[in-house]
Amino acid sequence: MFNKILSIVHNSDSTGFEESCFLLEDCINSDTDFTGTLRQICIIPENIAHDSTQEKLFSKASDLVLSRAFRELGLRSTAIKARADSADVLAESEFYGYSLVSDAKAFRLNRTAKNQKDSKVSALSAWRKGNDYAILCAPYFQYPAKTSQIYSQALSNNVCLLSWEHLIFMIELGVRESPALNLSEIWNYSSNLSHKVLVSDMKKNFLPDFNGFIVNLLNTDIDALTTSINTQISSIIERSRTEKSYWLGRIGQIMHYSRKQAVNELIKSLGIHEKIAHIDSYVNSLQP
Repeated sequence: MFNKILSIVHNSDSTGFEESCFLLEDCINSDTDFTGTLRQICIIPENIAHDSTQEKLFSKASDLVLSRAFRELGLRSTAIKARADSADVLAESEFYGYSLVSDAKAFRLNRTAKNQKDSKVSALSAWRKGNDYAILCAPYFQYPAKTSQIYSQALSNNVCLLSWEHLIFMIELGVRESPALNLSEIWNYSSNLSHKVLVSDMKKNFLPDFNGFIVNLLNTDIDALTTSINTQISSIIERSRTEKSYWLGRIGQIMHYSRKQAVNELIKSLGIHEKIAHIDSYVNSLQP
C-alpha cells in the first residue's frame, strides 16, 4: 500500500493537491498492511523534491497514517486540515475523556544533523491549546542518541516523545485503550519524569527509560520491543537501497549531460537567477 501512496503523491501534479488528499485518505483508511505502511512512512523518499508540493503531500500522508494509528489504538482521531501554527493530528479518548494533539515527523535518510528546531517541541506544546496532551511522533533513530535540548524541552513542556516504532510495537501487540488500560499514562510520561530528573540531567536521552515504562504498562518485556525495533532497522536498511539507487540513477543521467545541460543545471542548483532577482528587488525598493 505504501507504493500506492507514493503513486498518488507523484501523480499529484495532474490530479491536484486537494483531490490527491482525498485519494490518500481513502487509500490509508483501507490499508490492509497498515504496520507495513507505518514502517515506511517515517522516511521521505529521495525522488520527492525538497520543499515541493509533493513533499507537502507526503507530509499530509504521514498525518493521515498517524491519525489512523491512534484509531488502531482505540482513540477517535482526525488529521487537522489547517496546517499553519497548529498540530497535525487530533485524538480523543472514548473511555477517559482526554484529548491530545500530535505532530507527525518524517525525515530523509540523507539528513546529516539532528537539529532540535526541526522537532518544534516548544511549539507543539503551544499548539496543545485546550487539549490535555501533546505528542511528537518521529522516527526512533532520528531522536538524538545522548543529549539534546529536545529532551529538556519535552520535560519542561510535558510533550511525549513518541516514535513510529512505538506505534508499530503497540499495534502489532494488539494494544487498544479500554477501561482496564489508560494510554494517557504514556502520553503524560514526560510530566511524571520531570519531577524525578535532576536539572543537570534534563538534556539526557530518556527514551530507554520510556521504553521500559511502556513495556511494563503493557505487561510485556523489553525484549519484545527490542525485537520490534530491530525489525525496523532491517526495514530501514532495505529502504536505503532504494534511496541510494535513485541517486545513483541521477549520477548516470548527469554523466550523459551535454556541456550546456550541465552548465544550466549548475546555475539552477545554485539558484543564481533567483539571487539576482532578489538583489534587483531590494535595490528597486530603495528607489523613490
